[in-house]
Formats: sequence, C-alpha cells, structure tokens
Amino acid sequence: MADVPYTSTVSNTQTQPPVNTSSGDAGEAVCIDANRVYDSCGDKDCLSDMRVFFTEVNQSVINNSCSVRIREANVIYTTVNLEPVAFHKGFYAVDMTFFFEIVLDAFMSPGSIPTTINGLSTFCKRVILYGSEGNVKVFSSDNNGEECQTGSACTRNLPKATVQVAQPMALSACLAETCGQCMPPCKIPECVLQYFGGDIVAQSSRTVKATIGIFTIVQIERNVQMLIPAYDFCIPKKECVTTSDNPCEMFSKIEFPTNEFFPPKVTDLPKDDHFGCCGE
Repeated sequence: MADVPYTSTVSNTQTQPPVNTSSGDAGEAVCIDANRVYDSCGDKDCLSDMRVFFTEVNQSVINNSCSVRIREANVIYTTVNLEPVAFHKGFYAVDMTFFFEIVLDAFMSPGSIPTTINGLSTFCKRVILYGSEGNVKVFSSDNNGEECQTGSACTRNLPKATVQVAQPMALSACLAETCGQCMPPCKIPECVLQYFGGDIVAQSSRTVKATIGIFTIVQIERNVQMLIPAYDFCIPKKECVTTSDNPCEMFSKIEFPTNEFFPPKVTDLPKDDHFGCCGE
C-alpha cells in the first residue's frame, strides 16, 4: 500500500463527494488512526511433561495420592516482551511466558472418590516477526508530567506485540518423583499467586507431569494513519430491551417447552437421521 501524505488525506476527505451506499459502493474517504498488523504467525504446540507446581495444601494431597487424572487446563496470564533483533532492521523478538492452571483429580486409593485440586505450570516461547521501523516519538494528551520525569513517555516508537491463546486441550497427567528443591523457571507474577491463594511450594518429593496442547496467534502491530472508505457513523438501529427484577415476569416470557412433554416421532426426525432396514 503506497504511503499517503497526511495533507493529501485531509484534502481528499473534504473534496470527495459521498456516493449512494445502497448500491454497495463505499462512501467518502476518511483518515483514521489505527493499529496495522505488519506480521503474524499461528502455531500449534504440544507441551509434554510440564511440571506442575502446587501450594502447600495441594502438595500434601499429591504426596498422599496414588494416581492423578487431568481434568482441564486454563490460561491464567501471559507476559509478552518485545525487543529488536540485532543486525536485522525491522525484525523483533517476541518473548512470551504462559501461566497455566492445571486442574487434576487426585485419587488416594484405587477406586476411591477423587479430590479435585489445581496447580501451576509455565511455558516460554519466542518468535521472530517483522514490525518495520519507526524513528519518531509519540506524545499525546494522555501523557502527564510524571511520565515525562520517569522517561516512560519519551521512549522510541516501538510496535506492539499481541498474543491470542485458545482454550488449551488437557491431554494427560501422571505422578513423578522430584529431585529436591525446584522452582518455576521464571518469576511468578503477583496476580498468579493471588489466583492460587498462596505461595508455590519449592521443595517436594512428588510432583505431577502434565501434557497439554495450545493454539496461539502472535502478531506485531504498529500505529499508523490509513485512508479508508466509510459509509456512515455506526448508529444503533435496535432498541434496548429493559429487564425486570420480577422473576415471575421474566418467567412469563419463556415459551412453554412442548417438546419436553411430547418427544418427537420418527416421522418428525430429519431424513438423514432415519436408520433404514437392510441398508435402505
């Protein structure tokens, strides 16, 4: 896409007449300030045998259990750091650290009712993406004197890295012996510790190895001014429906569940669901 000077953008916005939007053509050309994606990548990672760390209460459950079964895995938090790649102008290294909650069923004895506990597991990942170069410094009315004193408002115009993570797939988990004291390979943020409600135990004789699968999309964005076609302002065409605090009034608006009382006959089912005789 060719660069459009800001002055010409303003001129086009003022002189170009609007067109009929009902025919599907775009309206006037407007200049917007938005984040443009310069580079992105998607990945599928199978994270096998990740150690799970527990609080003191949950670690005692693991020490007395004979087997475990993974129930689910959730992404609690992800840290994202971006830095330029040396000798490769315009390229940046995106370092990510994922903090997972691993939910387990711990069995005290074979056939017993399991105890559900959760633990912490981490994973570090680095990707290299193109983010172009920006040699300007950006200041806005959101900046105040305190930021200028600390230097946070006077930094180089770096792009922004974002990470999207789908719900992890919980694959397997098993008990494993540990070799003394061991902590996660990175510093645990305070919000993660608060999520588990206590500190993580460093020393234990037994732990859990979990295997999960994750899907991620990493992209680098940079703030730019772009010329785009526009139809009109986004004016809502739907009225807001007011809700009532009266439970009986809310119940009266629910349709009667006729199908629950009268199950469908075989003739009511779609033809694809019929099981014919002798392959019919």
